[in-house]
Amino acid sequence: MIASSFRDCQAWRAEGLPLSTSSNEACKLYDAILTQYVKWRNDETLGGFEGCISAIKAADPNFVMGHVIATGLELVGTASSTRLNERLASDVRKAVELANSQDITPRERLHVKAMELFSRGNFPMACNTWEDILVDHPTDLLALKFSHDGYFYMGAQTHMRDMVARVLPHWKPHIPLFGYLKGMYSFGLMETRFYDQAEKVAMEGLALTPDDAWSVHSVAHTYEMKAEVDKGLKFLESTEKDWQISDILASHNYWHWALYFIEKGQYEAALNVYDSQVFKRCKATGSMLDTVDASSMLYRLEMEGVSVKNRWRELLQETLPHTDDHVTLFNDLHFLMVSLGAKETRTSQRLLEGLQELSKEPGDNQQHRLAGTIGVPMCQAMMEYNQGNYSRSVELLYPLRYRMVDVGGSDAQRDIFNQLLIHAAMKSENKHHQKLGRCLLVERDAVRPNSALTDRLMQQALALHD
Repeated sequence: MIASSFRDCQAWRAEGLPLSTSSNEACKLYDAILTQYVKWRNDETLGGFEGCISAIKAADPNFVMGHVIATGLELVGTASSTRLNERLASDVRKAVELANSQDITPRERLHVKAMELFSRGNFPMACNTWEDILVDHPTDLLALKFSHDGYFYMGAQTHMRDMVARVLPHWKPHIPLFGYLKGMYSFGLMETRFYDQAEKVAMEGLALTPDDAWSVHSVAHTYEMKAEVDKGLKFLESTEKDWQISDILASHNYWHWALYFIEKGQYEAALNVYDSQVFKRCKATGSMLDTVDASSMLYRLEMEGVSVKNRWRELLQETLPHTDDHVTLFNDLHFLMVSLGAKETRTSQRLLEGLQELSKEPGDNQQHRLAGTIGVPMCQAMMEYNQGNYSRSVELLYPLRYRMVDVGGSDAQRDIFNQLLIHAAMKSENKHHQKLGRCLLVERDAVRPNSALTDRLMQQALALHD
């Protein structure tokens, strides 16, 4: 029996979010799954996500929203594609069939529609559908969270901010999980460069819920984007005991911790965080967030001239099974970092060719539609750089620099591609590219002053071309 603090059928009705099931247990389990999703935490006292998902299907096998939240969570995890995973595709079809055979609410019907659209890679229409729900039901937290994730995968920064701003006035402190909206809003503010406001809102969230790992994460981003490294290190260290229990996001917060060390040029400290936290957690979970963080970290360290030894080969074991997934371009670019680092030429080629093939007939898959114009040339730029063809790498990457946001992720995560362009320009034999590299560094310094990493790159550029 699930804890009495979770909402039953009557409680959901009272909030204007009725669920089409007569099982109080199913309603409470839905709340328990939603709570863990919002808190980024497998709560073992509840049986974690897996235990709750098994239990909700047992409590009411025909509960449509039980299927929506279970299958939706697997989809937004982006670790599997309905194109290749027949079991996942079948789960989506089952939810649609159940919805069609029952008298459910219009809100629930829209949830099924959004999940089905997302499963086909039509992220924009899925988000529009979740947004339609929020117009009438601004406290539907599942719609809010799913659309927030969807916008994140599209790099839709302003959408991420505004969607939370629109619903916030409707949320009152007594509504369960109210405090966690602060972290979501803060993240949108931070991604749209309102750093001071983002920090303020996240701190308000932490005052309400000190264990909100997403608010912590948003503050970590603001310090990263302002190159306030010592502040960031102190903040993460002082809050570590609160956020490390959020096992789904903890590795990512440790990744931010390591980025501060890379910024300071403390590479051994960064590698220590990689070994003891980032890769260890990546290996244990296989989650895409943990995997892309591990990939990005090694790539950044190598660009800084650090030998990462056999770590690429170890990480390849995690990324190799996903070579043909092509769920998001962001994931693909990170898998490519690993196959290039591990010198697995055939795997790199296979990933590129698979993406090229899907870009020819993308259908309504938004990521595949972008593959031809953004994803493929970015992959090619990385491959050219890896082969020492720096001039060609610049030619491919430079025209895309203001469009790279479309591959999704955050500014901090995508900064790896800005750094790649700078390194390629500095190493190019083309004098114009060398000048361009210095221009890009001047621009970087203007936006993010007092960055030790930028200063190091400036010194390198001067030493190379004097």
